[in-house]
Amino acid sequence: MQINGLIQGTLIKRYKRFLADITLESGEEVTVHCPNTGSMKNCADPGSRVWVLDSQNPKRKYPLGWEIVEVEGRYMACVNTGRANKLVKEAIENGVVSSLQGYASLRQEVKYGENSRIDLLLEDEKKGRAWVEVKNVTLLEEDNWGSFPDAVTARGAKHLRELMAMVEQGDRAVMLFCVPHTGIKKVRPADHVDPEYGRLLREAKRVGVEVIAYGADIDEHHVTLARELPVEL
Repeated sequence: MQINGLIQGTLIKRYKRFLADITLESGEEVTVHCPNTGSMKNCADPGSRVWVLDSQNPKRKYPLGWEIVEVEGRYMACVNTGRANKLVKEAIENGVVSSLQGYASLRQEVKYGENSRIDLLLEDEKKGRAWVEVKNVTLLEEDNWGSFPDAVTARGAKHLRELMAMVEQGDRAVMLFCVPHTGIKKVRPADHVDPEYGRLLREAKRVGVEVIAYGADIDEHHVTLARELPVEL
C-alpha cells in the first residue's frame, strides 16, 4: 500500500483517544486526529518521530491524521488501524497470504453473527466460504513479541465467538493478525492485558478457527504485508 504525502513531526502527547499533539519540522505545534481506538501502548511515547497525512478535507476539524510512528528509535509501526483490512485484502489479492488463495470472490463488511460485519468474506463454488476477521497488532514486548490486545476488548471476544459459530455451521473461519510493526517477529495473546480474550482465542483454535499472522515492510511511503509470522498460543 502506497501512502503519498506523509509529513514528519515529533510527538508531544496523545490524549482523549482520538487526538495527539505534534511538532512539525517547521516548528509549528498542531493537533492531529489519531485513528486508533486502542491504548497504543509502546507506540505513543512523547518525543517519538511520527508521520501524518493531510486529508485535504477542509470540513474536518483536524485535517491531519497520524499514520506512522518510529518505536524505540529503530522500528516503524503504522498506527492507523483503518488500514488493516485494506492491507490484508491487498495481501490476499497479491498472493502473499498463501492459505487464502483460490477463492472466486472477496467481499468486505458482510453482515453476520451477532449484529456484526465480517472484515473479509471469501467465497468459491468448490471451496465454500471463508470468514476472515482482521485484528491490528502493534504492542511490541520483550524478545520481539507482538501481543494482542493492548486493552481489554469485549468486542474482540464477541468476534471470536462469531468465528466459532461459523466453524460449527461448516464454514471456514480465520483470525488474521495484521502486524504493521517492523519490530514484531512473532505473535501471542496478551493474557496479562485481557486474559478472557486469550482464553477464547485458544478455545477458538481448538474448535477449528485458523489463527495466522502477517508482518509488514514499512517506510515513509509504503506499508505492505510481506511475510507470515509464527503465532504461539
